[in-house]
Amino acid sequence: MGRFPIPDRLRRRAERQYLIARAFNRRRALRPVVNRTAQIRKNDILALVTMRNERVRLPFFLNYYRNLGVNHFLFVNNDSDDGSGNYLAEQPDVSLWWTNAGYKRSRFGMDWINRLLAKYGHGHWCLTVDPDEFLIYPHCDSRPLPALTDWLEASGRRSFPAMLLDMYPRGHIEDEPYAEGTDPFTIARWFDPANYTISKNPYYGNLWIQGGPRTRKFFTAEPLSGPALNKTPLVRWDWRYAYVSSTHMLLPRHLNMVYDEAGGEMASGCLLHAKFLSTFADKSAEELDRRQHYANSKEYKAYHAGLRGGTDLWCSESREYADWRQLEDLGLISRGNWA
Repeated sequence: MGRFPIPDRLRRRAERQYLIARAFNRRRALRPVVNRTAQIRKNDILALVTMRNERVRLPFFLNYYRNLGVNHFLFVNNDSDDGSGNYLAEQPDVSLWWTNAGYKRSRFGMDWINRLLAKYGHGHWCLTVDPDEFLIYPHCDSRPLPALTDWLEASGRRSFPAMLLDMYPRGHIEDEPYAEGTDPFTIARWFDPANYTISKNPYYGNLWIQGGPRTRKFFTAEPLSGPALNKTPLVRWDWRYAYVSSTHMLLPRHLNMVYDEAGGEMASGCLLHAKFLSTFADKSAEELDRRQHYANSKEYKAYHAGLRGGTDLWCSESREYADWRQLEDLGLISRGNWA
């Protein structure tokens, strides 16, 4: 008799349990530097970040999310040597862990994040982002994050998607130096309004989005090798959840079902991506040398090749960013039934 195939739902359950156990086993790699998690209150919104050598970005990043409604930050410092750790340790709403373990061996930091989410995020709305990602959502100019999470909870939703929107300056990104503490989008004000492809991952149930300036500039010959832009960064966390691949997808599968298949629209946001500033060349060289990123740092190899002639991502179709309403008009975010 032949063997019966294992149903996908059982495969996913086993994978989720494996990821949770793996994150628990990696906990010893994290050394607490300053643990202020005792300050976390019942309804606090948490932000979780893995970073390395991001000192110049941190002041604006923290203030942006404080103003948006984040109550406490949990940072993993992956062996920074630029003063990032000292700066974060002084912030009263930050808990900080340090590790010199390999970024690649930790599934690109997701083992560390899954562990902190399980231990501190249970029962909280948790925002998992990089230091160059800034959440924009409908009504964000008048309704802070608690208003969004209250509405999501009242609607029975436990996760909120945000497409990564690469922002860039007009002209070479090296031409205008980025100064610590300033708004990066006073420099990187432009984006691609179209040029995106969307497909559905039948196994995990998430949408897979690619395109934009990185695919246009650095992956012209292999567009399917371009970076994924779909993310689900905001989740009402439960210790039984786990991110599978960055914040592109997670388990259980229903958390990825953040779109309407009946012809309507569900509320969604964007993560404005401030990667392309004057700091990009040095950061790319460092990460290429470390070779700690996905697919043997294939993405950073493409960046390095493209940087040789200077990096200018602007084109005639580029659009200057105005506000969330502009993104809604372009179909990049949706307010759904959140009036």
